[in-house]
Amino acid sequence: MNVLVIGSGGREHAIVWKVSQSSRLTKLYALPGNPGTAELAENVSGISVDDHVAVASFCKNKRIDLVLVGPESPLAAGMVDSLSAEGIRCFGPSQAAAQIEASKVFAKDFMARHNIPTARYAKFTKLEDAVNHLRSVDYPIVIKASGLAAGKGVILPETDEEARSTLEDILVKKVFGEAGAEVVIEERMTGQEVSLMAFTDGTSVAPMLSAQDHKRLLDGDEGPNTGGMGAYAPAPVFTNEMLQETTEKVLQPAVDGLQNEGRKFVGVLYAGLMLTSNGIRVLEFNCRFGDPETQVVLPLLETDLLDVVNACVDGNLANVNVQWRNSTAVCVVLASKGYPDKVESGKCVTIEELPENMVCFHAGTKMENRNLITSGGRVFGLTAWAEDIASAVKKVYANVDKVTFEGVQYRRDIAHRALEGVK
Repeated sequence: MNVLVIGSGGREHAIVWKVSQSSRLTKLYALPGNPGTAELAENVSGISVDDHVAVASFCKNKRIDLVLVGPESPLAAGMVDSLSAEGIRCFGPSQAAAQIEASKVFAKDFMARHNIPTARYAKFTKLEDAVNHLRSVDYPIVIKASGLAAGKGVILPETDEEARSTLEDILVKKVFGEAGAEVVIEERMTGQEVSLMAFTDGTSVAPMLSAQDHKRLLDGDEGPNTGGMGAYAPAPVFTNEMLQETTEKVLQPAVDGLQNEGRKFVGVLYAGLMLTSNGIRVLEFNCRFGDPETQVVLPLLETDLLDVVNACVDGNLANVNVQWRNSTAVCVVLASKGYPDKVESGKCVTIEELPENMVCFHAGTKMENRNLITSGGRVFGLTAWAEDIASAVKKVYANVDKVTFEGVQYRRDIAHRALEGVK
């Protein structure tokens, strides 16, 4: 098979890495890819991901048998619709199905329609109405810009004044642009967060291993929120009973609901969950592989990824027995100085050889004058896998100094919850 992976981050490097191991693979491309994917695939330059006509033309010229779309933006922009209309097979949801992530208002209303457990909420387009609502609630809140805001549209105000200021920033000052044309004010839940991704062909659901990521920049879950400073899988706190419950009460109802509403969802459905004292609740849905969760989940996938993906696209996922290693994976994100605010880029990188069962996924790098340099906030995801969580943590930190660049910052306590046995 000739396969094209769309995207350029750490998630896409992990997808390319896993696809490259497939016995079904003939030729692998990444558009645009990064220096990490270049070692496993042919990177495609000169074509914008936003130019669906050019992407379709490339697929036809190279006789691409399958396209895997990594990031949410091209999915929300209808890339799968455009390519499918040209007869190109795609793994990823249509624009209509991607609304489950692209619009938080749609997602909350959808969960309400299909009795999927989530937090209480209200939606607003006018500042005055939103502020009036603040006066009526007697619980802590979260404010969310409805549209795609590159992971920055969720704010947890600590005071009424901060909440009003946040609403004004979003609805009046338009700090998130059109992504903030509508806001969701919802009940702030407490508990441990768990990510559960699932393969789906639009009818059947095959859950992956659970994962937990670390959003805060600093050890002890201190500092500002980030796109994710590391992850581990599976999450010990998420029991087999919880997996079964989430599949039956969240994942399957979501896939069935989308199908019934004419939004058949093919690809990866990601459920961000909160384990509350009142049971499992959905924080959000995403319409694609998570980042950095993918970097710990895919190394543990035993079944050929192309077998699973093809089954999803062909509508026969129920016939595939998706198998997982009885192991644990840990990923530590190496970030640039200044991340997540004013990032210092352009630093030269040195990568020494890593031991077996380890891989360094590129997330924010580029080649300049034949030198590998940093080009983003999250630069690498260093992943190790072993028979248990303690061994995987020991392995990743024993080798973290083999990837170096000026100003590197990373957390030294990834997977601390699992190691402490927090319940």
